Amino acid sequence: MADFDYDLFVIGAGSGGVRASRIAASHGARVAVAEEHRVGGTCVIRGCVPKKLLVYGSHFAEDLRDAKRFGWNTEGATFDWSVLRDNVAAEVNRLEGLYGQTLGNNKVEVFRDRAIVTGPNSVQLSSGRDIKAAHILIATGAWPSVPDVPGAGHGITSNEVFSLPELPKRAVIAGGGYIANEFAGIFNELGVEVKLVTHGDRVLRSYDDEIVDRLVDLSRQKGIDIHFHFGIKSVTKQDNGTLLIEGDHGEVIETDLLLWAIGRTPHTVGVGLEGVGVDLGKDGSVKVSDDSCTNIPSIYAVGDVTNRAQLTPIAIREGHAFADTVFGNNPRTVDYACIPTAVFSNPPIASVGVTEAEARAQYDDVKVYKSDFRAMKNVLADRNERALYKMIVAGPTERVVGLHLIGPDSGEILQAAAIAVKAGLTKQAFDDTVALHPSMSEELVLMK
Repeated sequence: MADFDYDLFVIGAGSGGVRASRIAASHGARVAVAEEHRVGGTCVIRGCVPKKLLVYGSHFAEDLRDAKRFGWNTEGATFDWSVLRDNVAAEVNRLEGLYGQTLGNNKVEVFRDRAIVTGPNSVQLSSGRDIKAAHILIATGAWPSVPDVPGAGHGITSNEVFSLPELPKRAVIAGGGYIANEFAGIFNELGVEVKLVTHGDRVLRSYDDEIVDRLVDLSRQKGIDIHFHFGIKSVTKQDNGTLLIEGDHGEVIETDLLLWAIGRTPHTVGVGLEGVGVDLGKDGSVKVSDDSCTNIPSIYAVGDVTNRAQLTPIAIREGHAFADTVFGNNPRTVDYACIPTAVFSNPPIASVGVTEAEARAQYDDVKVYKSDFRAMKNVLADRNERALYKMIVAGPTERVVGLHLIGPDSGEILQAAAIAVKAGLTKQAFDDTVALHPSMSEELVLMK
């Protein structure tokens, strides 16, 4: 490969790109990565990590209210958005430094530059430098979608929400997915008057209907105003700085902030892929084979840009598998079955396997076991908020094919239980496991 500057050139230093770079370098490859924004990508810089920290911060509002029932005097407690915002930003900066350090320790050269693919084995940096590489990996992720409606630019996206100079008094969140529901919970607990609007008839479409219905009910009880069948027709900024949002049925909402959370689009615009003949999907995603290769043998893609599963752990696994396959003499692919996921709404949702509706469409013999309960903490706090756990089983052996939870710490509880679903264990295996008491997770082995 003497004719090439690098064995691997990666465009995008997010979760997938960093993992692929590090592992390829550990296999002896000469690796470079170009990143036009910040090392760490969406998850670390403007996604999962800062979002989860805001979730933690917002939960103190309920904890402080509940604390009185546990004997604590919290009179006079106040909240300062700038403190939370700046501490979260500082943690993001720390993590960005660690990601850069990891690349440096593995002798991966980092170009803080935009890169465009100019050929099967060539890229050009915005500085004008041309680079030759034996393999090119596209790991540019996805970007928040903004609709083509008049005044859409008056809204913000998840890219900007973490650096708000101050919290708005009122916020409209457009969308029904992860980001919409998570920020609805965050803002609501921080004292913002929240309206969540979506053009469809439900939110979180990939999740179990009964679990989602419970979230909608609890969200409304907590003060989140949810509007279904509400498409946004236009956005107008008034002289006093507030926004007027007109719905497609004539409804008008006045607000101080509009957050677009209607999905994320694979980030392929301006990367040069079409010019070199890389096949793209209608949504702009890079089409790849099971081993992450495009129709151009020297060009690969991993992570959200492929739109296989827009999840950080998946991007990491894809990047690792790519590097092992191409540079480590260990061909392997990623298994996309039984991926555990969570929505850090208030309360959070966690899920693995098929929903009840999916199970009934796939299997002849389906049973559903449930536990509908109040967490012990909520009982003493006098909080009438019930958790719901569902177990979906199929066949004569009652193999567990789905687990769906809504309630405190659902994501933490589901991770270990997802191993059982992935392993194909049965309901009897859960029944045979002694309950860990007192805990919420014991409900997993006590379902009827």
